[in-house]
Parts: sequence; C-alpha cells; structure tokens
Amino acid sequence: MTDDETRVEWRRWGPEAFEEADAAGKPVLLSLTATWCDGCHEMDVETYGEPRIAANVNDDFVPVRVDVDRHPRVRERYNMGGFPSTVFCTPSGELVTGAMYLGPDGMRQVLDRVREAWTDRGDAAGRVPRALADDPTPEGPVDTHIEEHLAGQLDEKYDDRFAGWGDGTKFPMPRTIEFALKRSRRQAVETLRTLAETLFDDVEGGFFRYAEGRDWSDPHHEKLLDTNAALVRAFANGYLYTGDDALLDPARRTQAFLAERLWNGAAFGGSVGPGDGSSVGPDDGEEYYELDADGRADHAGPRRDLTAYAGANALAADALLTLTAYTDDESARDYAVRTLDYLDSRLVDDDGVVAHFEAGEETGETLLLEDHARVVAAFGRARQVLGDDRYLDRARVVADATLDELQAGDGAFRDGPASGAGLLDRPLRPLDANVEMADALCDLAAVTGEDAYEDAARNAVGAFAGAWDRIGVQVAGYGSVAARLTRPTLVVAVGAPAGSDLHRAALRVADHEKVVVPDAPAVSADAATVRLGDRERTVTTPDQLMTAVSDLTDGA
Repeated sequence: MTDDETRVEWRRWGPEAFEEADAAGKPVLLSLTATWCDGCHEMDVETYGEPRIAANVNDDFVPVRVDVDRHPRVRERYNMGGFPSTVFCTPSGELVTGAMYLGPDGMRQVLDRVREAWTDRGDAAGRVPRALADDPTPEGPVDTHIEEHLAGQLDEKYDDRFAGWGDGTKFPMPRTIEFALKRSRRQAVETLRTLAETLFDDVEGGFFRYAEGRDWSDPHHEKLLDTNAALVRAFANGYLYTGDDALLDPARRTQAFLAERLWNGAAFGGSVGPGDGSSVGPDDGEEYYELDADGRADHAGPRRDLTAYAGANALAADALLTLTAYTDDESARDYAVRTLDYLDSRLVDDDGVVAHFEAGEETGETLLLEDHARVVAAFGRARQVLGDDRYLDRARVVADATLDELQAGDGAFRDGPASGAGLLDRPLRPLDANVEMADALCDLAAVTGEDAYEDAARNAVGAFAGAWDRIGVQVAGYGSVAARLTRPTLVVAVGAPAGSDLHRAALRVADHEKVVVPDAPAVSADAATVRLGDRERTVTTPDQLMTAVSDLTDGA
C-alpha cells in the first residue's frame, strides 16, 4: 500500500511540517516506517486505511511519514522500540507520547488521549527524551577494566542451550561475535553455526534480521544490507580462526545473494522485504520463504529497496574485502572495488563529507557519524587488501572531516549536525557509532603512523568510560576498541605489492584486528616487518612471518 492509499494526507519530514503545526496549533503525528517492515504495511491497511481514523488524523494533527532508513537521526530520536513507531509530538518536536503498532481501536484511544492532553496543556504536554537531555555519560580512563567487564558479559549473557546472547528475542550481534572470537571462541563459533542453521536462507542465501524465539524460531524474514554485510565479515573472521569451510560457505553464499538480489547496477540496495505485499501481516513473508527454489521461481518475490545507502555500502565493501583477504575470492573483490568507486564518485565529496544515500535525483543528508565511520573503515581496509594509496587518501579526508565537524570537546562524536527539524538540533552521542569510528581511527593510525588518529579514538572511547560497568554485551565492540587502545596492535608492513606471497600470508594471520600495509615504503621489496609495540622482526618468507607473529604474540 502506498502513502496515498492510506487516506492520510502525509507530509514529508522537514521544518515545513513543524511550521505548519505551529501555525495551526496542532500536534504532529510521526509515522516511522521502513520498506522492509511488514507491520508498517499492515498498519497502513488496517489503521490508516480506515476512513474515520484517517479523517481524525487529517483534521486534528499534522501527519508526517518518515522512512527510517533515509532519516536515521529521526529514527534514533523518536523510535518507540521498533517499527512501525507511532509518535505524537509538539510543534517544537518534543515528545507527547508514542507506541509501536496500533490497530484501529488502539489508535482511536491514543488519538483521544493526545487530543485531550494537547487541549489541556498545549506545548507543556511535550518532553525531551532522556537520551537527548544535557546529561552526558561520565568520562573516564581507557583501561583494561572495559575489556574485562565485557568479556564477563559474554559469559553472563551467553545462552548455553541455544547459543547467542540473551534469553529472549535473538539478534545476530555480529560485532559481539567478533569480540568473542578473541575472548570466548567457543561461544562465537557456536553462535555462527547456529545462525547458519536458523536465520540463513538456504534457498537464496542471506540472513534474516532476527528471531522472536530464544531458540531462534519465528524469524522476521526481512534481509537488510547492513546486517548481511556485517555477518559476511563475522563469518569470514570465524573462518580465519578455525579454517572451517562450514563457516566460509554462508559468507560466500551471502555475498552471492547480495550480488544477485540487491545490486542495482552501481551499488547495493538497502533491503529485501519479507514478502511482496500480496497479503497483509507476517504470513506474507512466511509463505514465500517456505517455498523451495522452484516455487520461488514462479513467485513475484519480495519487495526490494534498491536505494544505495553510504554506510551500508561501505560496510559491504569492508566485508567483501575481508572475504577477499582470506580467500582470494575474485567476485568479492570485484564487487568491493565497484562499491568503493561508487562511494568515492557519488556519495563522498572532495572535502570528505558523505551523503547518506542516493536514489535517482535525490540524495540524503550529510555528515552522519555512522556513514563516516564505515566509509573510513572501508577505504582503510581497501588500502590494506588492495594496496592502492588512493583509498588511504580518501580515508584520511573523510576522517579529518569527521574530526573537524562531529567530535565534541569531551571526545565523543555527535551522530550528525546539531541542526534540523524537531529534535534534530539536540546532539545525540550514539555509543555504537562512536565505537565504529574509534575502531576505524585505530586502523588509520596504524597504517599511517599518525598518532592524532589514535588520540581521537582514545578520546571518543574515554568519553563513555566513566560508565563502563553499565555497558552491555550488545555493544561488546566497545571492549574491542578499548583493548586496542590499551595494548599494541599487530602491524605487518610488507615491502612487496598487494597480492605477493608475503602480503597474502600477512592477511591470513589469525588476528582479525591486525593491520597489514603492502607496498610499505620503509621495507625492502623482498621482506616484511612484523611489529607489536616496540618489538619487531624482519622476515622474508611466509613461514618466517608466521613464526615471527607467534613469537611476538605468545603471552601478549
């Protein structure tokens, strides 16, 4: 169902809608949706398609439809816990109340309550969510307590019966898996194998977003680019440590799924939905994914969003380069290079400012932290795997723009510019995106030798360190980057170009956080240096390289 078919007169997100609400003296109704969200389509039919509800909304509210993939800053400020999110706010953007899915009866009740609150209290009915209040997380030292705490969280939250972390709804948590690969490999490998058995689509490839059941039952059948890209990387890293082809196969098949179903000719699209919309509700996707290959061939197939999002494409390039590094997979390499070239030419400007998406003639807002973090990481990975200094130059430019525009005085990065409609002018410091940025800066510091990037990473991690004991396993990547800042990174500088035997051997060292620099200017063409802190070895063969790594890391 399209917006027009809901009978609601939707406005686009932007200052004009809030100005209209202010002039009319009406509250704003925000409908936060996604193309891949079955519940959103169901609510359009069952609730917004009901004529009397639509009339009430049109008469007494200013309704605004928001695609959360295209407007992530709106999503992070107004998300009610999932999608659809149904949010009521004042003309200044402050929150009155909100819910997720509302059927017709529930919507009538909420409309009445909001109308009454607005009549009685007006703007005073609104409030600023706690996450946006001027109450930053306390700063603290970046020390070993952070990694130790999160390693303990792995054990405390691990589900020994069904794998994964937590005892309710299960999400894949690829960055938590990568953290566990170096601290609790059994948990990481068990979780990867369970994901391959439960959330992996064995017919077309690709992973579903999450499962309702603790035992990974009742999966939600949408397949998102960023989830799948992160899992390609996690499975490839699992293969790096174990050599188990059963972990490599899902990574390769997911790469094939991305190329077949999400490639739009220039970059990867954002998602494949649960179903085609031919029926309403969760059965739409379930019916399609119960079909075998022949049955699906006769089906229209799930709806797709082929919008090219910068952050998700950068993550895909990073993941495909990781797969290439361990396997010499030419297809993965080709798609990674094409994706990087698209980002460089279409979404990253000369000053290193990244646009969030491109869809036809439309481009998204710029300077979003997650996009910048992932682009820096992808270009940095490309320098390590492909050896082209052009990628390193672009990583630096994007990193410098991020430091100049988004890093606050306490070291934390804001999620974007402190401007915009609603509550967008209130800074938000998302921990997960700060972790991604800090991790990318650690890599950049190791490749370039420029301490300023590591200092910026340390400041970002330190901005949250006063609350290290409150950080949960969902953001275990915080422990990874904190560990990188409390002990030296393994760096292998190879004098020969990318693709040489020494370079390929260096990429296959069983440490997914190592940094490899081919065509290193200070190393002779037939040698490599292996460095861990102030200790260093010079080697000339792959066997010597592996021995040197073992000697330097033994007991480290």
